[in-house]
Amino acid sequence: MNDRIAPSSLRPVRTAARCAVAALVLAGAAWGARALWHVRLAAAGVPASGLPDQGDGRHRPPTALEDAYHVVSALGDMVTVLCAITFLIWLSRVRDNARALSGQPPRYAWPWVYAGWIVPIANLWVPRGIVADIHRASAPGERLPRSVNWWWGLWLAGMLSGVGLMYTNSTDQVIARAYENVQLLLVADAAVVGAAVAAIFVVRSLTEAQQQRGNDAALVVPSSGVQGAAGGRLG
Repeated sequence: MNDRIAPSSLRPVRTAARCAVAALVLAGAAWGARALWHVRLAAAGVPASGLPDQGDGRHRPPTALEDAYHVVSALGDMVTVLCAITFLIWLSRVRDNARALSGQPPRYAWPWVYAGWIVPIANLWVPRGIVADIHRASAPGERLPRSVNWWWGLWLAGMLSGVGLMYTNSTDQVIARAYENVQLLLVADAAVVGAAVAAIFVVRSLTEAQQQRGNDAALVVPSSGVQGAAGGRLG
């Protein structure tokens, strides 16, 4: 551990953290809106004209409710992409700071900051491992915040219960799922909203830990210099 790391060597993370938190709030709201439309679709039931995708490449015109869901879904996808970008920017910065604070290379090389989310199997633990490593370097000796496990557990629950399937299906197929079996979609929606809330606490916890280390270093380095100068005069 390098207790005397120069504060100037740490990348600023406050603005990146604020952007990530704001994007997470928007993402949580977007998935909440998506869940509301899933409930509305389930309550309305399958129209007399049948499902939107009627097979053999034939699609009927959407109802007003289905058309609105297409808009909600598209906006939610855009917000999710924005959230992913801002979160990864923040994650990259706190990872760099963690390396400066510990003086040790991270367990995962930098490509895993991005590839860890999309490589099958590895995406079940790599992102959490990166966050846990950052915490250990930023707050050595302190227990991993519970929010990290809540965030990752809820994210995996959302992926395994339907989020991943939703992104491989067309919007019309998701609408059909809402009509026929909305429960799984609502579980996924609730898990993703919960993961977004927990991620806000993760961002705040790691950011505050690094800022505290930076503040401590700012006090240690100048005081050491003053003591050294005084010792020279006294000698």
